[in-house]
Amino acid sequence: MSHGRAVAAMLLVTLMWSIAGVVTRQLEAARSFEVTFWRSLATFVALGGYYAWAHGRSTFALLRTGGRALWLSSAMWGVMFTCFMVALTLTTVANVLITMSLAPLLTALLARFTLGHPVARRTWAAIVLAGCGIAYMYGSGLSAEPRHLIGTLVALAVPVASAINWNTLQRSGAQVDLVPALLLGSLISALVTLPLAVPLQASVHDVGLLAMLGLLQLAVPCVLAVRVARWLPAPEMSLLALLEIVFGIAWAWLGAGEAPSQAVIVGGSLVLGTLFVNAGWGLRESRA
Repeated sequence: MSHGRAVAAMLLVTLMWSIAGVVTRQLEAARSFEVTFWRSLATFVALGGYYAWAHGRSTFALLRTGGRALWLSSAMWGVMFTCFMVALTLTTVANVLITMSLAPLLTALLARFTLGHPVARRTWAAIVLAGCGIAYMYGSGLSAEPRHLIGTLVALAVPVASAINWNTLQRSGAQVDLVPALLLGSLISALVTLPLAVPLQASVHDVGLLAMLGLLQLAVPCVLAVRVARWLPAPEMSLLALLEIVFGIAWAWLGAGEAPSQAVIVGGSLVLGTLFVNAGWGLRESRA
């Protein structure tokens, strides 16, 4: 794959990732854990079909050889799948996506203490500035809207789980294929949320939308992102992945009338601007 095609593929990935918020706002009856259950189940079916087609009878053998790192990675994916969708039912799309954008900074911070990796000064500065942006976003509105506080805390579990996931894989030194980890993670998410989703109330319309999310918003782009990672350096992928936040907020605004508040625009711009500069600087250093 050429560099241009890899960039185009990653842009397609971010577009597909970004539709979760606006599609969730079109649901009729499904709520909270049921939303997560149907999307995770659809993701498991889609990834299971892909893996069975790609590896046939050797699928279970490949899953067994992943070891502890594979299962821990799967558990973290399960946390991310679950908390992301639950958070979308509690607070705005902008709040969820901007909170999730802290993942690269939390990953770098955790690597400092678990792996001994040095944290560049620019990353320390990015952590402080992004923290200020998050504090400004939520400082005035959370006390008046407790539900948004709960949604934000649930969304915060996503970048925390992501940081634990990547640092664990780095520490183990194992070459773990992320596709089976995604497969098992979606299964864990579906099994955990099913008892909490009963009695199921989703309409056929809702199940169709959530099945579409499982396939087109999660399974396909995640597999594509794993493949693209072979051709794009990590800093460039991180930089392009930030577009998911811009696209996601725009979809929710245009497709569901969910306009971000002034505090979200100002604080979110500080967070995204900081992440953009940090990732762009890292890309320049990696190329040098």
